[in-house]
Amino acid sequence: MSNTSYWADAYVEKQVSAGTAIGCIQPGQRVFIGSSCGEPQHLVRALSDARDSIADLEILRLMSMESTPLTSRTAEASPEDDSGWNVRQFYLGSARPRALAEKARFITPMNLSAIPGLFRSRRMPIHVALIQTTPPDDFGWLSLGVSVDISLAAALSADLVIAQINPRMPRVLGRSFLHLNEVDLLVPHEEPLLTVTPGPETDAGRTIGRLIARLVEDGATLQINPGTTPEATLLALADKNDLGVHSQFLTESIMHLFSRGVINNRHKGFNNGKMVASTAIGSENLYEFINDNPAIEFHPSDYVNRTTVIARHHRMLALNVAMAMDLTGQVAADALPYNHFSGVSGMLDFARGAALSEGGRSILMMPSTAMRGAKSRIVPQLNDIAVVVPRGDVHYICTEYGLVNLFGKSLQERALAMISIAHPDYRDELFDAAREMKLLNKERVVGDAIHGVYPLRLEESFEIDNMSVTIRPAKPVDERRIQEHFYGLDAKDVRSRFFHNKRSFTRDEVGTVSQVDYVNNLTMVAVVGEFGFGQVVGIGEYLLDPATNLAEIAFSVSTAWQGKGLGRLLQSKLAEGARDNGIAGLVAYTTPENHGMVHLFQCLPYTAHTALEGGMIRLSCRFDEPLAG
Repeated sequence: MSNTSYWADAYVEKQVSAGTAIGCIQPGQRVFIGSSCGEPQHLVRALSDARDSIADLEILRLMSMESTPLTSRTAEASPEDDSGWNVRQFYLGSARPRALAEKARFITPMNLSAIPGLFRSRRMPIHVALIQTTPPDDFGWLSLGVSVDISLAAALSADLVIAQINPRMPRVLGRSFLHLNEVDLLVPHEEPLLTVTPGPETDAGRTIGRLIARLVEDGATLQINPGTTPEATLLALADKNDLGVHSQFLTESIMHLFSRGVINNRHKGFNNGKMVASTAIGSENLYEFINDNPAIEFHPSDYVNRTTVIARHHRMLALNVAMAMDLTGQVAADALPYNHFSGVSGMLDFARGAALSEGGRSILMMPSTAMRGAKSRIVPQLNDIAVVVPRGDVHYICTEYGLVNLFGKSLQERALAMISIAHPDYRDELFDAAREMKLLNKERVVGDAIHGVYPLRLEESFEIDNMSVTIRPAKPVDERRIQEHFYGLDAKDVRSRFFHNKRSFTRDEVGTVSQVDYVNNLTMVAVVGEFGFGQVVGIGEYLLDPATNLAEIAFSVSTAWQGKGLGRLLQSKLAEGARDNGIAGLVAYTTPENHGMVHLFQCLPYTAHTALEGGMIRLSCRFDEPLAG
């Protein structure tokens, strides 16, 4: 590699045609091709055309859209073909989808953060690097533009560097530069960069976005991979403030959030004021946006994906897409429909880095079904699918049916959690499988409640005494916390709730509170603390009497939270849920001395009827009898 001459003198001398440049490649060499949308298409076409004249090449690349299908040509070679090209693609995934599985033999599983070091150490020497860059600036520097990732390390460690000079390549700041003295041959050729059009919005993606948005705090730093579900999540963040970005990819939605002021990178805690990434995939508008933008820096993958760098960010939030998960929390990840680049995986790097960040979270997103609903993505075991994220590194999981936190949970708790967010059509077989696998007791039964669809519309957060209190429908994973709530009640509160002295609250009894179908029986819980580890400080329940179409309600509030309006909020949510489900009204029973319950019921905006039955007060109201005025 030449590095001593004055670059301007050699600029014209180094310019050759693509055919001439490719003709310098020798049989048996290892050739790196620039990544994703930075692929030097003109050079790759010339390489493909020379296939019959250069034997035994090994092609190195990340998973690619393959504008020129080198992998398929190699895969389809006949036994008589003695050119012997091999393709090595770096990828951390299971190669489960048909399109990837057919080329599985080409895959070298590695975390993206480790690949640059593999090149620089010469443990995998690169003989030729085919890259695409901007024209040189006034000082001879070329920018790798939309794809720095592993391309910079490959170019700096290659014996021969061939650069396609494309004036359409944006000049991106940061560590994206290679000096012209470090390039051996230049092939000027202008052509459009590869682009990726956004996938269609889906109902599942929109719901997942709304669920995750509740976990995104103002001032958080985001990592998000491309695809329909992540894009829907970004759209759900439009009302957030002061977000930052440290991500493998920059996408269209990130650009739009930046232009609206949602992303300003002021509170990242590290690299403040800068969006940091290593790759951009999207439209020409995105490429124009990143061109010479001082708010954006691209760095190599061993920096962007380094766990210790990720962990330095404030409230780091890693948002990634999974292909499948099992009941214990193991994760497989592959290219999903409209998620072209999930194969280029930094998932484990970011999952671990976010978990180490102060206030950080790793969230995996997954539509509940595949093949248009014909197959569940939540399976009993990942028997024939490679695990990408081990169960010990999995925290938050989100499908369109709910959000759970598996961190610190037992295998039994994990199984219940995963079943609760699976598609209702598959929950019975998952439940049976969990019992067969001894993740659940053989005697355990949940009945019709297993088919309940979590009513997200009833979830709401309130500020009480400077603490955030979330009132939401109960989930199967709340069983132990509800049990702890009942055990923490004072004796008088136990008598008020159960009408007799009670000293034990068995799992079977608590199960009737947590295992609800959200229609005929609904439990609302008031929760404080971290999601997945919060404390239940209040419970409101209703149970429908089909004979009257009235729902009987009952409440309990922890002593420290009484007198703060929690009962009224729970009751209001129960009434809202009952109305939505076509129930005619509410009924409650209490002792004559329980003036608080009588007053609480009378706060409802409906005419309250009071009657004495067997020494108990019966309170009732109908939703078609609103209070006047």
